[in-house]
Amino acid sequence: MIFDPRIFLFVLFGLALILAVPLERHLGRYWLSVPIVYVAAGYLIWSLPLGLPAINPAQDGFDALTLEYITEFIVIVSLMAAGIAIDRPVSWVNWRQIWPLLAIAMPLTVAAVAFLGWWALGLAPASAILLGAALAPTDPVLARSVQVGPPGENQRHDLRFSLTAEAGLNDGLAFPFTYLAIAAVGMTALGSWTLEWVALDLVWRIAAGIAMGWAIGRAGAWFVFEREADPSIADVDRERPPPYSTSEGLIVLGTLLLAYGAAELVGGYGFLAVFVGAVTTRQRENASRYHKISHHFIDQIEQIVLVIVLFGFGAMLASGVLDALTWPAALVGLALIFVIRPAAGLCAESLSNLPLAGKLALAFLGVRGIGSIYYMAYGQTHADFTGLSTLWATASFVILVSILVHGVVSGPLITLIERRGEHIHVGSAPEMFALSPEAALEKLENRKDDATDRSE
Repeated sequence: MIFDPRIFLFVLFGLALILAVPLERHLGRYWLSVPIVYVAAGYLIWSLPLGLPAINPAQDGFDALTLEYITEFIVIVSLMAAGIAIDRPVSWVNWRQIWPLLAIAMPLTVAAVAFLGWWALGLAPASAILLGAALAPTDPVLARSVQVGPPGENQRHDLRFSLTAEAGLNDGLAFPFTYLAIAAVGMTALGSWTLEWVALDLVWRIAAGIAMGWAIGRAGAWFVFEREADPSIADVDRERPPPYSTSEGLIVLGTLLLAYGAAELVGGYGFLAVFVGAVTTRQRENASRYHKISHHFIDQIEQIVLVIVLFGFGAMLASGVLDALTWPAALVGLALIFVIRPAAGLCAESLSNLPLAGKLALAFLGVRGIGSIYYMAYGQTHADFTGLSTLWATASFVILVSILVHGVVSGPLITLIERRGEHIHVGSAPEMFALSPEAALEKLENRKDDATDRSE
């Protein structure tokens, strides 16, 4: 019997998918997470002499291109799931805790990492900027354990909401700096190209991504709740709920893929359009169970692709992506996780009403992951950067440490903060704040029904 690596991978991924759900349920007891287990499994399996294909983007441009496409899709799906899960209506007041994370923490992190990459690692300015752009954004994929739960919970949780919204929106600032790094390749001085970067990559692409996401999100919501809705069957009719099924998730998936593609066609940021589109769709018929079904559908797709990517990252580690790691590079990675991100996060949230413990958790739980791999691969396939081995080694080390540290600490830390009631802004009601009128009315009606039952 001849061993076929391709068939073995089918068996491996099949078992991994079957075990993903029970593992996620039971690993929490031991302060572990599925990413830790699957990355370790990928590393061990690819270390065996089985003839499995090596995955090292630092040495093979085809690997980088493959990683770019795969991670691009999973980030899109993760942004969909995150956006649909957010119950809080969009307004400046409701989302005011997010803007400092984007306008202060994100640029500070990019600047600090880029400076250390240039000063401590000896990278060229363009490569140092790429390193900062890739490692600055928090990850919407591996941050699943610290994000808000499925839609419809209607519970105020400022800590989880901040982490979810930040992971969804900071891609709109990661890409401008990625483009800045690409534009800086071969440049020796500032010039007209910097003005072009500000006008095109920073202003136009962000505005186009937001506008396209909002427009297609509104159109998708209209398609679902007006054009396709049966007026004789309403969500409020509890005896005859609308005939939604997981097949309805196809509409949401198609709508948000359309938002991504349309935004990219007009030169906007597709990731930003996906998240904005998902949030916009979620705001329509807030109390509808359609959103929960759609979220479940997209969440299943995300878990399937995530298993493949986690094994792939373990394969990267076994294929020698860390061979170029030096002590200075490792120290830069550790500084990002334990010093730079916490300091930038605390600076951004200095005026927030979140209790100190909540601020510390928000600042520390900046998970790095699949998104960083995407930006690294995107940069590599779009420009000739120097020091690729150092870039990939540093980025992979940061992702590995983040998976280990945040995967172990995040669950117990958030649980502790929740028990102490420090996950909500001081002076805010724990419920009802973030509800749409429909959801608030439904909750009040439920309370009246409960009161009537108790009186009887």
